[in-house]
Amino acid sequence: MAVKDMTKLTLGPIAYHWSAEARRDFYARIADEAPVDEVYLGEVICSKRAPFHEADLPATIERLERAGKTVIVSTLAEVMLKRERKATGDLAAMDAPEIEVNNAAGLYARGRRAHRIGPFLNAYNEATIAWMAGQGATHVCLPAELPGPAIAVAAQAARDLRLGVEVQVFGRAPLAVSARCYHARAHGRTKDNCQFVCENDADGMPLRTTDDRPILRVNGIQTQSECYVDLLPETERLVADGVTHLRLMPQAVDMVAVARVFRATLDRTLSVAEADVRLAALCGDTGLSNGFYHGTAGYRRIAMASAG
Repeated sequence: MAVKDMTKLTLGPIAYHWSAEARRDFYARIADEAPVDEVYLGEVICSKRAPFHEADLPATIERLERAGKTVIVSTLAEVMLKRERKATGDLAAMDAPEIEVNNAAGLYARGRRAHRIGPFLNAYNEATIAWMAGQGATHVCLPAELPGPAIAVAAQAARDLRLGVEVQVFGRAPLAVSARCYHARAHGRTKDNCQFVCENDADGMPLRTTDDRPILRVNGIQTQSECYVDLLPETERLVADGVTHLRLMPQAVDMVAVARVFRATLDRTLSVAEADVRLAALCGDTGLSNGFYHGTAGYRRIAMASAG
């Protein structure tokens, strides 16, 4: 039996301020060509970006569902303003599609109605996952910095409660969100008068050390890793440990090709070694990392650690 028979491949929500046209083109191609089972939509990082693309949401959902994809709508990771509380409440009131909650405000608004837990809520241990299940959670995406043994324990706890368990296996790690917008500040602007400068960085704004080494990416109020997380070599171990969903985060690379590499690995039609070579080629100069999984600094690359 192929691994794909037990595991779903998912596409997380776009974290960046891509134009409405770029988003439409992206999701049209995902619908038509990408071998993913589930797609997360919605603005997660900055509520000011939402009006640029939220009008396209119904058509995007319809097209993806027509292509056989399950659609989930994600809430904001940070809720501070009245309009953000209202937007979160409006999403929480929906009966369909499914909702992924990324903030405690979303948990409050959703009540005990069924929902998914996103990676911005800290589902680090069995007790937290059990509490979330008691509040109506049906699925949990574990935080990106969890090491492998902790993922195994959390996945077992979630599966015992009949929850789906998701882990990000590709894309920049979401490290933090802040009340301040460093993206705007770096260009001499304020958060309230940012003039949407983040739209100039489709894959995040590079942040370098004083000795000119790349270290992080800034995406509005969010801080991300510089490297793309790549847990392709660890996929088989994750599945064996009870992970049911593998998440790819959209980056400014050919995401259809990325999805095909992961799907071929799940189907066992492509060796892990060859798949990782192809993935590295797709990512160009961006490094790949799996340090968090192996309990070390997140930016590190532990080569083919679990290939056996």
